[in-house]
Amino acid sequence: MPLVANTDLPSFARLREEGETVITRDRALHQDIRELHIGLLNMMPDKSLEATERQFFRLIGESNQIAQFYMHPFTISEIARGTEAREHIQKYYKSFSQIKTEGLDALIISGALPGPELSQLPFWEPLIEIMDWACEHVTSILCSCLATHAIMQFRYGKRRVRLPAKRWGVYNHKVIDQHHPLVAGVNTRFDVPHSRFFQIDPIQFVSAGLGILVESPEAGVHLAVSHDGLRIVMLQGHPEYDAISLMKEYKREVNRFHAGEIEEYPPFPENYFTPLCQAVLDEYRIRVAQTNKIGNQVPEFPEHLVQDSLDNTWHDSAEAVINNWIGMVYQLTHIDRRIPFRDGVDPETPLEYLNNRT
Repeated sequence: MPLVANTDLPSFARLREEGETVITRDRALHQDIRELHIGLLNMMPDKSLEATERQFFRLIGESNQIAQFYMHPFTISEIARGTEAREHIQKYYKSFSQIKTEGLDALIISGALPGPELSQLPFWEPLIEIMDWACEHVTSILCSCLATHAIMQFRYGKRRVRLPAKRWGVYNHKVIDQHHPLVAGVNTRFDVPHSRFFQIDPIQFVSAGLGILVESPEAGVHLAVSHDGLRIVMLQGHPEYDAISLMKEYKREVNRFHAGEIEEYPPFPENYFTPLCQAVLDEYRIRVAQTNKIGNQVPEFPEHLVQDSLDNTWHDSAEAVINNWIGMVYQLTHIDRRIPFRDGVDPETPLEYLNNRT
């Protein structure tokens, strides 16, 4: 399913350069294929704003080569932005009012910068408004990380739990419910990156009547769904991450240490860097310590010596899950994207409609 470059958003050109299938709006209009309109509520900070666009757009675009995807990014004005990000949003993003008027077939809600108490975040109330609207008007919502924690708190009354230390790395997971269509054809074991200070525990999902589909003994629940099996899909991991995403995050933490923003040098993300990469980064740490003693400038982070050794062990499984999600939405959504379900679909039991068609 190719992406449709329905605006001049630079991420479309960047993705096309990377080999993704992106077609022009004129070409799309001449193809007799039902398009899908997918919103991306992008709540990530400025430095990650465009990377998050590309990561989720890439997952959607690679999930299927038949249907056409119109991507509609938008954000929340209460999130603090710098000048460059504000200009990018003003030029390429839609407002929530436009989204409501035009409608969506599906909605992805990204993570965001963590905070100690979700309800104290400046964008909490607008986020709840968007989630409330989407639960009523959109076929399915895909929540990532903090968005999962938010919807679990406001809709199910389950507050996230702070972890003893940051959960950070790549972890092996097992499919718990192999009969659910979201994980059909997916490897029964696969890796997923995680990066968070909080989590929703398995017992919290179960006590809320939700279904756990994928779980890790180390990292906890990765994929869960609402009681109906589709309307709300919740992720705690980050299947959208690029191979270098955790390295970039590690680099930011190292730079924060150098700037005095954190007291301890960051540990390596678990199960991510090869032994050779760790040796290179340990050597860099020693060089930095020696440099600091004599007051010289901190040497540049050796990103170029590390990135080619990083493996992506999660993308195929992530793509398969997204492909299943898109396929379910495609079969269930109404031809009018302002209406969540086609005639004959019970919103409380949408999977029954799929089962009856097979």
